[in-house]
Amino acid sequence: MSKKTDRINRLIDIIKTKNGASVKELAAMLGVSEMTIRRDLDVLEQHSIVNNVYGAAIYNPATDNPTFKGREGTDYDLSIPYDLSNAKSARDIEKKSIGAFAASLINPGDIIVIDTGSTTEMLAEHIPDDTNATVLCYNANILNSLRLKENLTLIFSGGKYHPKTQMVESLQGVELIKSMRFTKAFISAAGVHPSLGITCVYDYEVPTKLAIMQSSVEKILLFDSSKFNQVKPAFFGSLTDFDTIITDDNISDYWKEMIQSKNIKLYTVLGSK
Repeated sequence: MSKKTDRINRLIDIIKTKNGASVKELAAMLGVSEMTIRRDLDVLEQHSIVNNVYGAAIYNPATDNPTFKGREGTDYDLSIPYDLSNAKSARDIEKKSIGAFAASLINPGDIIVIDTGSTTEMLAEHIPDDTNATVLCYNANILNSLRLKENLTLIFSGGKYHPKTQMVESLQGVELIKSMRFTKAFISAAGVHPSLGITCVYDYEVPTKLAIMQSSVEKILLFDSSKFNQVKPAFFGSLTDFDTIITDDNISDYWKEMIQSKNIKLYTVLGSK
């Protein structure tokens, strides 16, 4: 095993044991530069083994005993304990089921806002063509799904286009949202953690998410169960900020009890096992 491979495996063990550590702490413990630690953490984050949150590396408990193995021609290679293509397909099935159920909660005359996200895209696709409602959105894919539904009154808040997320955002868009009121906000999340709250990947998502939460009567959180115990860089709310959660039935008993103890309405849809 190379020195680099050994260092990365030691890095994983330290972060897991300490339940989080700063770059400075890790560099001192392993006797290497902070730049070296940052490079190692970038690789671990790409494989979802750690999450970097406000300068600290936090172990991702969803990863089961990850190890790095050296391979000729590369610095190191990750042995992944599951098939990524199968996992993605499974999540797609669950997101479609979550989106379809969320669409069933839309009533005639509702004024709704649909957040950016892959699961909320499934919601937009499943809104029946004859639905009579007002919808505000700010995601290009969601707009494309809704634009041919003639009974919808469709509002699009414009601004800068972000191709990685298909989100369009601006200060003017946030002000438009703040000036309106909605009966329901359908909100996506990339991470749901018991102590670190609800998070998303990009900082630019946060002002818009906060605006729709502040302007809506009912705040509905949509995500598949793989997001539980995940932490992403941008914090935008606590569990108790939401009235309703829709996820799949792979949710653990711990999370069921956690959500119900906070008087949050929980709906689960059939997930792949």
